[in-house]
Amino acid sequence: MINDRIRAREVRLITDDGDQGIMSKADAQAIADEQELDLVLVQANAKPPVAKIMDYGKFRFDSQKKQREQRKNQKIVSIKEVRLSPTIDDNDFNTKKKNAVKFLEKGNKVKVSIRFRGRAITHKEIGREVMDRFATDLEEIAKVESRAKMEGRSMFMVLAPKETK
Repeated sequence: MINDRIRAREVRLITDDGDQGIMSKADAQAIADEQELDLVLVQANAKPPVAKIMDYGKFRFDSQKKQREQRKNQKIVSIKEVRLSPTIDDNDFNTKKKNAVKFLEKGNKVKVSIRFRGRAITHKEIGREVMDRFATDLEEIAKVESRAKMEGRSMFMVLAPKETK
């Protein structure tokens, strides 16, 4: 809310210098008009509402500029999945490990999953051994974000890339 849209009778006015005082909205608006600036309602829920004298156009421009900078500096991390089986062969295991290394080097997290089929569900310890072996092979470049845990017929583990300085 700016200038004439402010409905309160009295406002706590904060000037550019940081001085503040309680006065009627009309007096505050007159001071803002005299300085050729806007009267902006900063805190509407306060008693009395807090208004500030500022150049509102410049304020909006600066805040949009900050938001653009924050979006530009934001890093998007996606989760890639590598599926293993409890009875995985060494060559398949190494191929999956190479894929996980590629994903981790690009800065992505890796979700390692094992799907138990048929009677394999009775030997969860075999799946846990495969997961532990995978984690220890990648411990130079990855840290375990969440340990292996069962969900239904699947076991999951999440690996995140280690911070490089």
